[in-house]
Amino acid sequence: MKELIQPALGLIVWTGTAFLILLFLLRKFAWKPILDAVNTREQNINDALASADKARAEIANLTQENEKLLAEARLEKDRILADAKKTKDAIIAEAKSTADAEGKRIIESARAVIENEKQAALTEVKNMVATLSIDIAEKVLRKEFEQKSAQEAFVKQHIDDIKLN
Repeated sequence: MKELIQPALGLIVWTGTAFLILLFLLRKFAWKPILDAVNTREQNINDALASADKARAEIANLTQENEKLLAEARLEKDRILADAKKTKDAIIAEAKSTADAEGKRIIESARAVIENEKQAALTEVKNMVATLSIDIAEKVLRKEFEQKSAQEAFVKQHIDDIKLN
């Protein structure tokens, strides 16, 4: 049982020799590729972190640019809306003034037509009154002067009136 707890000298030597040979072989053939793989992995991780930082910075920059573009777009929208409102107001004002001018022109034209029609009607009434007056006077004078003595008296009266004036 003591042999199980205490190893023999030969076993220690052969185990040590095998360990040293294994250590030499690992160092010669495995240690460098393992360290290269670890270094490559570390470099890849560092590159990925740098790329992530760069991407984060680009995203922040793009976000700022997007916010700037949105602000400019809002300002442009407000300017376009203001211009459109001014244009609308100008068009409405122009339409109102044109409508007012056209309305005044139509009213003046209608007044002129009414005045012309009124003058024509008055002229026609005057002509009719004159014609009726002449007809009535003619009938009155015919009736008045049916007798020759009445005609002579009328002529004599007018002659006397002419001398007096």
